[in-house]
Formats: sequence, C-alpha cells, structure tokens
Amino acid sequence: MWKLTGLFVVALVVLAGSPAKAGDQTDFKVCQSTYALCTTARCTPVAGSKDTVACGCEVKTGYSAGLKLCKEPVETGKGKEIVSRYFPVKSYAICTNDRPWAWCLDKPCIVDKDDPTKASCACTSVKDQGPYIIITDTLTQSTCTTDLYSSATVTQVTQVTDFLKDNADLKPFDIKVLNSGN
Repeated sequence: MWKLTGLFVVALVVLAGSPAKAGDQTDFKVCQSTYALCTTARCTPVAGSKDTVACGCEVKTGYSAGLKLCKEPVETGKGKEIVSRYFPVKSYAICTNDRPWAWCLDKPCIVDKDDPTKASCACTSVKDQGPYIIITDTLTQSTCTTDLYSSATVTQVTQVTDFLKDNADLKPFDIKVLNSGN
C-alpha cells in the first residue's frame, strides 16, 4: 500500500512529546499516505492542558516524511484519525524570540467530518529550542510575534531537507529564507 524509502540521517527527534535539541539522530521515513500537513497551521491552547495545542491542518494524500511509518486512517470515536507529517517548504522566516510554537510531526489528527480537507491535530507546545521557523512567503514585522504556529527549528528543517535531497520519491524545494532571524 505504501512505498517506503529512507536512510539513516541526523534529523528530528521527539522526546517526551517535544522536539529534541539539534544533534540528535534518528531515521526519517518517506512513504505515501493520507496525512495532515501542519506547516502553516495556526494553533490554539487546549483547555486544561499546558502542553497540548490544537492546530488546524490540511489533509493531503501523497508522499511525505516523518519519524514513523505511514499508517492507514483509523476510525475512532472522535472521527477519522490520521497523523501529521512533513512536506517540503519553499520559504520561511527565522524567529529567534522565546515565544512558544507547536511541534506537530507524527502527532494524531482528527479529520473534520464536515470538511474532509481539514484536520485538527493535537500538537505539543514548546519553546526555547533555538531559532525556529514560520512558513510564509511574505515577511512582516509581526511574523515572529503574533499567533501560535506549527513549526520546527532551523536545524531540524535543514536536516530533513538534506535528507530529502537523496530521496527518489520526495524532493525538497530550494528554500528562500526571508530574513536572518528576529
């Protein structure tokens, strides 16, 4: 059902529900499935939880990268569950402030029953992981200072991009960095 390609790479790691510091090692898996794409997702706190945020993501089908293998959508009591995975980005802004952001890679998501192109993902709120990115094609003064977005560190995005350069099924784009951090 899914085609899997992957090699060992220094990359993203999830430890205790949050991204690891740069330099940790793991394996990426590239496979084909239905998944949630959260790279531009805005997120909101979940009542009663200091670490979990809900992120509004897009439902996609095709090749993607993650730390786990693809899995088929599963019907649950809450609805159809899929996972959040990575798809290459074209541009981003670097943020160096201490604002929190959401870690969504390989997190569970429920497809919207009324709009199957959207999913709500239970992501982890993190901060103080080093410079992080906001996926955008337009830099404004408020890019790094408003809202809570799904993100990753600059190092993590560089690592997955380098990994994908040797992947036959999912190639990265040339990424335009809109700033040097703020």
